[in-house]
Amino acid sequence: MGRIVAILAVVALKWWRKAADQGLAISQYNLGCMYQNGQGVPKNDAGAVKWWHKAAEQGHARAQLRLGIMYYYGQGVPKNDAEAVKLWHKAAEQGLEEAKPWLEKLEAK
Repeated sequence: MGRIVAILAVVALKWWRKAADQGLAISQYNLGCMYQNGQGVPKNDAGAVKWWHKAAEQGHARAQLRLGIMYYYGQGVPKNDAEAVKLWHKAAEQGLEEAKPWLEKLEAK
């Protein structure tokens, strides 16, 4: 079963990269997830940040959330709480409830 999952990850990576290169935000988000989790590619936080940044610029709320988390922890980018808050606000403004606890975490500091 593990070999099948690995093959599927490589196939998904191929097609998501094609779509992402054409500017499809959901594919850019999915590629970021693959890089963060090491699915079909070696785990690479900078690679995740690259793709989530592209998707976040297009208004993809989950990419904004995940990219904000990377800034919060300084993974793949220098730690930057102000950038994290900015991204989480954008995600929350689109109705992504998962962004609100992150905002509360920083605002409580």
